[in-house]
Amino acid sequence: MSRKFNFGAGPATMPEIVLKEVQEELLDWNGLGLSVMEISHRSPEFIEIAKQAENDFRELLGVPVDYAVLFTHGGATMQNAMVPLNLASPEGTADYVNSGHWAKRSIKEAERYTNVNVAATSEEDNFKHFPAQESWNLLENSSYVHYTPNETIGGLCLRSIGSSGIPVVADYSSGILSEPIDVSKFSLIYGGAQKNIGPSGLGFVIVKTDLLGNAQSITPNLLNYTLIHEGESMSNTPPTFAWYVAGKVFKWLKSLGGVEAISVINNRKAEKLYDYIDSSDFYSNDINIENRSIMNVPFLLGNEDLNGKFLEQSKEAGLLALKGHRSVGGMRASIYNGLPEEAVDALVEFMDVFVKKYT
Repeated sequence: MSRKFNFGAGPATMPEIVLKEVQEELLDWNGLGLSVMEISHRSPEFIEIAKQAENDFRELLGVPVDYAVLFTHGGATMQNAMVPLNLASPEGTADYVNSGHWAKRSIKEAERYTNVNVAATSEEDNFKHFPAQESWNLLENSSYVHYTPNETIGGLCLRSIGSSGIPVVADYSSGILSEPIDVSKFSLIYGGAQKNIGPSGLGFVIVKTDLLGNAQSITPNLLNYTLIHEGESMSNTPPTFAWYVAGKVFKWLKSLGGVEAISVINNRKAEKLYDYIDSSDFYSNDINIENRSIMNVPFLLGNEDLNGKFLEQSKEAGLLALKGHRSVGGMRASIYNGLPEEAVDALVEFMDVFVKKYT
């Protein structure tokens, strides 16, 4: 069977070698005569899987010892509630940076549990740039400042951040493990697994331990970071299969040379695609160049009437899920860690053939 290239925003392409390992072990994991999906999450065998996954995740990101690593149910959307429930109070204030669709979702949910100060926004130019950190209007008494380093839908990002004076919270769903980050600059990092880590249904939280213990009284136990940490992410049955696969993805990434090595590949993939778009009179990307995402590349066709043909013919060519989000239109190529470089080469080749065919 010939596998096709999946440019979807998530669930996203998984490394083929990981899928083959999972396939080989599916009916009989580690000689137990059972699938890993069938063993207890409290068994010594699964606890070893969980611990190894956490250790590898910590190693890949260089997580300091004074941070807890949590694996949770759900993805980033559930964290939109968990963050303010655990870090803010109903009477207090939290700063939020509005950089697009997912930032707006975070803001809307946080407003249910605390007062929100929109510290900066780029909505005035339809989110074509990311608000520079020096423009953020942070309030002195805010519990934290929240931002979304990579906007999956809009295809814009803020790739580095300086000191802010208050705890920094970041939704790293579509950027985690794609390039090195300094975890110590953040008080909390969270995201969903289904882009660069593994199957959907698993979330991750990296939180400084001195922030634990401040959850609002209305916080359900299963959403309380402190209780999740004390229960070693097993207060109830976790998404064991997704956790197991995530562990394999971490090992695959380590075998490549870690985050530093995949970052070189990711930047090269993105550069190839952006260079072609920028050299074209037919395709365009209108995101501020310094804020362009290396994970999600939206682009427009010079003639919108050709969108349907582009999607139909790209699918026939084995290039799947290129349709852009309805709020943006056009196309979007999500080029996460698991998508091989030859997929980007194939996309650029197809785009070139298509434009010559219709112009």
